[in-house]
Amino acid sequence: MELRVQDGRAVLAGRDDAGEREVDPHTLPLGAGLADALHEWAKVAGAVTRAETPAEGAASALVTRRGRQLAGRLAAEMGVPVRYTDPVTGELVVVDVPAEDEAEDVGEGVEEGAEPEGDREEPREPTPWGTGLTVSFIVAAVVTFTVYTLSVGLGETSQWLALLANVLVVGGITPSVWLARNVPVWRWVAYGVVAGVLAAWLSLLLTSLLAP
Repeated sequence: MELRVQDGRAVLAGRDDAGEREVDPHTLPLGAGLADALHEWAKVAGAVTRAETPAEGAASALVTRRGRQLAGRLAAEMGVPVRYTDPVTGELVVVDVPAEDEAEDVGEGVEEGAEPEGDREEPREPTPWGTGLTVSFIVAAVVTFTVYTLSVGLGETSQWLALLANVLVVGGITPSVWLARNVPVWRWVAYGVVAGVLAAWLSLLLTSLLAP
């Protein structure tokens, strides 16, 4: 079976007596939201490849990692090897059907963005709320200052230019933030980025309303 990315959608291709056929993952009996996850991955992969140089950047690495995870789940569900061309690196990847204990680990690990492993997942460590929220706060402060300063500076020239800059900045970081939301370390950075952008926009709105 081959996993393909076409126009931001995931497509599964295989051969039968009638020749090669392509089907939407939603038409197959895939469990645990796998079909939706495949389409989400394909959509984000398309956005990342348009926004970044292939094989570079944190978002590209997350897309590659997520693709291997989903291919492993798909191979376990269908009971056949799955091959696909990584949309970021262009590398041909073949994922074999995992053993029974590996398949369980794949299903559990994907929930938290963990890599599938041959051994069973070890007990999870407590969530580092103190450290994580500190990182989120620092990132939020930096993002708030940057977005606010950029918007005010451009707004003195043109309000439309400031709006366009905000759209481009947010559109560029959205794929990275979306993928990082479930990664144990990077999720705190993602939370900080979202909070910082919202805080900057709120500050800009209040400034606009209170301006004489």
